[in-house]
Amino acid sequence: MFMSEVSAIRHKNVSSLNPQDQLLLNSAEQHQQLAYAPYSGFLVGAAVLTGQEHIVAGANQENASYPLCMCGERVALYNCAILHPGDTISVIAIVVKGRKPLSTPATPCGACLQVIREFEVRQNDQPIRLLLKADGDEVWEFPSAQTLLPYSFDGAFLR
Repeated sequence: MFMSEVSAIRHKNVSSLNPQDQLLLNSAEQHQQLAYAPYSGFLVGAAVLTGQEHIVAGANQENASYPLCMCGERVALYNCAILHPGDTISVIAIVVKGRKPLSTPATPCGACLQVIREFEVRQNDQPIRLLLKADGDEVWEFPSAQTLLPYSFDGAFLR
């Protein structure tokens, strides 16, 4: 149902990915260990790859006041914007881990999809490929955030 409605590639295992994508997922998994999620127990690690081949990572950071939390995807994207201004982002790898084993990857939340989509707009609609992984070996690959958020809000509404 879900997977047939959107354009996605399902990789059976990480080893079927190219070495650069494997390295990016590995970075996301390493940084997932830096997540601070004492309330939800939902750990997210993210790593972005820039056009200049920099890898910048992030992890979710929770707060007892949930609206003050920050998702791992946005931490990585905002870090990248500050550390490598003007560089494009080509891929974002996102790994998740819950209190119980997760059989399928989780897509980014709506807020994160909106932010990823804004980064695509900022780089002249150059897509950012998404690699999603959970506890198992399966990796879901989406060609862009627009695939998962086809009717995103953008600056055209504000002009």
